[in-house]
Amino acid sequence: MSKIKIAIVGIGNCASSLIQGIHYYENKTEEDSIGLMHWKIDGYKPSDIEVVAAFDVDARKVGKTVDEAIFAKPNCTKIFQKDIPKSNVKVSMGKVLDGVAPHMHDFEDDLSFVVADEEEPSLEDVVKILKDSGAEMLLNYLPVGSQKATEFYAEACLEAGIGFINCMPVFIVSNPEWESKFRERNIPAIGDDIKAQIGATITHRTLTNLFKNRGVKLDRTYQINTGGNTDFMNMLNRDRLASKRVSKTEAVQSVAGERLDPHDIHIGPSDYIPWQKDNKICFLRMEGREFGDVPMNIELRLSVEDSPNSAGCVIDAVRVLKLALKRGVGGQLTSISSYLMKHPPVQYDDDTAFEKSNLFIEGKLDR
Repeated sequence: MSKIKIAIVGIGNCASSLIQGIHYYENKTEEDSIGLMHWKIDGYKPSDIEVVAAFDVDARKVGKTVDEAIFAKPNCTKIFQKDIPKSNVKVSMGKVLDGVAPHMHDFEDDLSFVVADEEEPSLEDVVKILKDSGAEMLLNYLPVGSQKATEFYAEACLEAGIGFINCMPVFIVSNPEWESKFRERNIPAIGDDIKAQIGATITHRTLTNLFKNRGVKLDRTYQINTGGNTDFMNMLNRDRLASKRVSKTEAVQSVAGERLDPHDIHIGPSDYIPWQKDNKICFLRMEGREFGDVPMNIELRLSVEDSPNSAGCVIDAVRVLKLALKRGVGGQLTSISSYLMKHPPVQYDDDTAFEKSNLFIEGKLDR
């Protein structure tokens, strides 16, 4: 089979985990393919994905080949696949816009962010790179709060005629105005804001749904998270968190049955702890009332390696979007977006989203 050709903007921890995974599963069989939700989708295995273009603005990554850039600082995710073949794809200079928060320049040692001393590309430059590379889709891994930068790359996808997978919480695919642009040009898109396989949001949703199904009244809840990667460092600027909080909160509210008063639900990042690196720790509390109006509560601590956790979902998103391209389906892909994203255009409960995603893969559902 021919490869699924992808472009990536943002060669950080998430991109590193995804690319490591592409090669990690190359010599695996279905029987020992731990960590995948689907071994094959339309005949495509994880190793059938190829990175043909990449963009970043970090001086430590721009100009390096992809196999070098994914291990460059400040990336700190777990290395589970050291043997990455030499790539002939170099990381191109990207568009900065609002992709770098001002405070990211102020950290000591190798944590401080330095923008590469290269001319920023125009929209036409990026479109040309995408077209020349043969990329079929672009994955957006820009930092939280990169509204203008995300819109820039979404527009580049429209101009290049390639699919878009929006892995971060700027609302493109769930924004009717943007989604209509993809639909009008018959270009498929998946988004917004990637879930983890077993992360804070999916765990919180599952427990919230359990409360509802077992007749327990959920009165109040919080979810706070800490981590030491550049995502958490970026989110120290609270001004960049608005869409992230909306995305994570709505993911839980949508399965609650009866929506909680905003005063009674708090979901969002809490703090940056450097020594945690790519380890994310979630502290979750849920207070409710069961039979006889008797109070109960759950407290949970979840520890996960953040970036591989998301890559397990992105590996499916890539293959499903390829399937949509082959079928000529444009616009938002409702089923897989609801299954894999925190803020999809349509929120289904997780069981329904899983079922609909499989129906789409099998060709029994339009989108």
